[in-house]
Amino acid sequence: QVQLVESGGDLVQPGGSLRLSCAASGFTFSMYFMNWYRQAPGKERELVARISETGSSTYYADSVKGRFTISRDNAKNTVYLQMNSLKPEDTAVYSCNVFYQSRMYWGQGTQVTVSQ
Repeated sequence: QVQLVESGGDLVQPGGSLRLSCAASGFTFSMYFMNWYRQAPGKERELVARISETGSSTYYADSVKGRFTISRDNAKNTVYLQMNSLKPEDTAVYSCNVFYQSRMYWGQGTQVTVSQ
């Protein structure tokens, strides 16, 4: 069974940094694009970043471009999201995602709160 487990969420001050991790299992990790989404209260889920199988190509939402970096370690079946220069509007539950065998799979999410 596909399993995605996020970690690393925390309370941080504006301008701070955080690194999220997503540990994956139940599928051949290196063969799939991996995604990070976020959802703030009252807002739709938003695609934050995406990374190709080998990490050779990436996508970022305009709102995080230049501040966030997605990466992956296929030997560890783990995808990361490095978040720098955090803003209060980055506050959300961040979730790891994979499209596998015609289904979307989600982790439980990890809370990131950016506040004074």
